[in-house]
Amino acid sequence: MRPIVYGILAALFFAVTFILNRAMDLEGGSWIWSASLRYFFMVPFLIVIVLGRKNLRPLIMEMKRRPWEWLIWSTVGFGLFYGPICYSAAYAPGWLIAATWQVTIISGSLLAPFFSETVMRENGAVAVKGRIPFKGLSMSLVILLGIILMQVEQANHLSIAALLLGVLPVLLASFAYPLGNRKMMDVCGGRLDVFQRVLGMTLASLPFWIILSIYGLVTIGPPSINQAIQSGFVAVSSGVIATILFFQATDDVRGNMQRLAAVEATQSIEVLFALLGELLFLKTAFPHAISWVGIFFVMGGMMLHSYVSHKKTFTTSQNANA
Repeated sequence: MRPIVYGILAALFFAVTFILNRAMDLEGGSWIWSASLRYFFMVPFLIVIVLGRKNLRPLIMEMKRRPWEWLIWSTVGFGLFYGPICYSAAYAPGWLIAATWQVTIISGSLLAPFFSETVMRENGAVAVKGRIPFKGLSMSLVILLGIILMQVEQANHLSIAALLLGVLPVLLASFAYPLGNRKMMDVCGGRLDVFQRVLGMTLASLPFWIILSIYGLVTIGPPSINQAIQSGFVAVSSGVIATILFFQATDDVRGNMQRLAAVEATQSIEVLFALLGELLFLKTAFPHAISWVGIFFVMGGMMLHSYVSHKKTFTTSQNANA
């Protein structure tokens, strides 16, 4: 149950991203600075945390062992995740981005065959090729149906260009985030805690953000003070608090693709938090009745997803001990 709670809390802090990114775009800020400043601001906060736990040296040694894998998968997990998310904010409202982002529930499940999972056999725990958790995936489809119902009325008012530029980058991000996260879990092999891993991935993704920032300076100039402040809030809320909570949740269920899918399904609650935030701070229109039906689908789908996942895990454990 603890990983599910961590996942829900992570969704709350992640929702700040969609609200503030949209707010920065409405104020004329560039997606380039919304994306890169977040990770620049994350570095000092994470260094203080890891230093306080006296775990910086083991992280540096671990990164030196496999530098190219750190660079590649951190760029995928952070760069190809957050860059497209911020880019989409220039073309679509936060609620649509948050809703589309829930495709990561299915994306993460579809990636299962590319990784190994731990199962109990008579001779002990063994690693086998992961399988797509179809039972959990069916519950994810219920969640997505609810999200579609929540946004169907508003989506009818968007142009084709806004839909494509606001949706397609998020679809890319929905695969990049779980892929980079899981690859880095394999690279670390349980030798680093969640704080070390988030700091390591942030540091390893810095070349991507530096290149993007140079491009931003040349093409649009430096960011405004207000955008820098708002990016700082995003860095603390989403980049530090939410990321650590989510990575801790995925670490707790590492090796069990069924429970991992359940943790990733908790991110569907971001839509509810983002919707509430836009109602309060950006004065968006109040949802219609069909949207509230969608909310119940999201909540019910998440609970069913968690139930199916934990029921299978419990049954497997009973069979192994019989």
